[in-house]
Amino acid sequence: MKGSAKVIEVLNDVLTAEITAINQYFVHAKMCENWGYQLLYEDTEERAVEEMKHAEKLIERILYLEGIPIVTKIEKINIGSTVEAQVNNDHGLEKIAIQRFNSAIKLCNDESDAGSRELLEHILLDEEKHADDLEAYLQEIKDMGVQNFLVTQVHKKEKS
Repeated sequence: MKGSAKVIEVLNDVLTAEITAINQYFVHAKMCENWGYQLLYEDTEERAVEEMKHAEKLIERILYLEGIPIVTKIEKINIGSTVEAQVNNDHGLEKIAIQRFNSAIKLCNDESDAGSRELLEHILLDEEKHADDLEAYLQEIKDMGVQNFLVTQVHKKEKS
C-alpha cells in the first residue's frame, strides 16, 4: 500500500532516533557491566532491546507503506563518563523522543494514516515509561547521593 511521503519521512526520522538510542543504551549498558553495576547494566540493556524492537516495527511499517527504511543515519550519541551523566543523557534522549513521537502522531492524523499513528502511540507509551524509569533513577541519585545509589546497583554473585 503506497503511503504518504510525509508519513514515510517522519517514520524514517523516528527510526533514526531509535537507532541512535539503541547505540547509546548499548554502550551505557556495557560500561555499567564493566564497572560492576549489574542491575543497572541489565536495565539499560533491556531498554536497548526495546528500542531494537521499536526499530523493527518501524522498518516493517515503512516497508508496508512502500517506503525505503533509512538505517544509515544516526544522531549524536551522548556517552556519559559516569553513571549519573549516563542517566541524565538517557533521560534527555527520551524527552526528545517523546516530543518527536507526539509530532509524528499529529502528522499521521493529518495524513489520515491511522495504522502508523497507532504504531507510534504504542511506542510512545514505551518511551514515556523509559523516561519515567530514568526520572526515578535521577530522584534516587538526588535523594541518596550517587555513591549510595550505585551500591544498590551491584548484584552480588552467589557462591557455588
